[in-house]
Amino acid sequence: MGPRGVHGAVGVLCALCAAVLAGCGSAGTGGLESAGPTSPAVGPVRLWPDLPPATNPPIDYGESDIQRVPGIRVTGDDVRSVDAVEVVRAEVRAHPDARSGADGLYEETARAVEACVREPGACPVMRPYYRDLTGDGRDELIVGIRMPEQQVAVRVYRAERGGLTRIMSTVDQVISVELAGRDLIMRVGSAGIPGYEYRTAWSWDERQGSMLPTRDEIVRTGSPGAGPSVTRPSVAGSSGTGSTGTGSTNTGPSDAAPSRTTASHAGLSGAEPSDTGPSGTGPSGTAPAPPTPSPVPPPPPEEVP
Repeated sequence: MGPRGVHGAVGVLCALCAAVLAGCGSAGTGGLESAGPTSPAVGPVRLWPDLPPATNPPIDYGESDIQRVPGIRVTGDDVRSVDAVEVVRAEVRAHPDARSGADGLYEETARAVEACVREPGACPVMRPYYRDLTGDGRDELIVGIRMPEQQVAVRVYRAERGGLTRIMSTVDQVISVELAGRDLIMRVGSAGIPGYEYRTAWSWDERQGSMLPTRDEIVRTGSPGAGPSVTRPSVAGSSGTGSTGTGSTNTGPSDAAPSRTTASHAGLSGAEPSDTGPSGTGPSGTAPAPPTPSPVPPPPPEEVP
């Protein structure tokens, strides 16, 4: 093939490639399209760099408090060998007057715990659960205690050296308590932010030797007002929030009553009653008489040619 033939073949090949590329770039054929301009990356900026760090520790909410349960022996370090009711009764007897803190229970709840043997149907200690939360291959004991005002005390115990150690204790008005892997997750409704809930994940911390609230978030659950109306308990002797967002860590029962909804409709908000009834009726509720229609004059007589 001569040079002219070679150039002709190259020209045809280039024309075919151009047609193929044009087809690939057409709309609806999977071609690459621009996603628009990309925002520049912005790194973290430290505010008030001259502010000296705090030297005093913050308020102690007792997240890492642990306690040996007195009088409880665990055979083979197996928590399934102990009775959950007897564990709570042992704590109540060791701290009979505790109304706040990690051991705090309502007085009526403490009495009901003591009466669990005589009145099992009214026992506030719920069914226990077992899960390896520490990663040592042995299950921990998870206990829930029902209390007034929709509050629940959640406690976790670990078997070690033939005894039982409490590694977590908290009280809150919970929506649910869940287990995910080695985390214990508590869902708590928010009265101040309708349509949202708090979710706190408690995880084992080897250094502290206890369960800590390692993750806390506020999650949208639906339209405002759709969720349950509950009030998060306050921390005795402290103000502000703790590591769980409300300062409810290792606290006792709250004295705060559940929130109330204020009526704002007419007739419920103190508004004066109206002098007119519905749809423009009078005070008696009867409709006014309609006006008498004017008579229609008869048509003029037709003229006869």
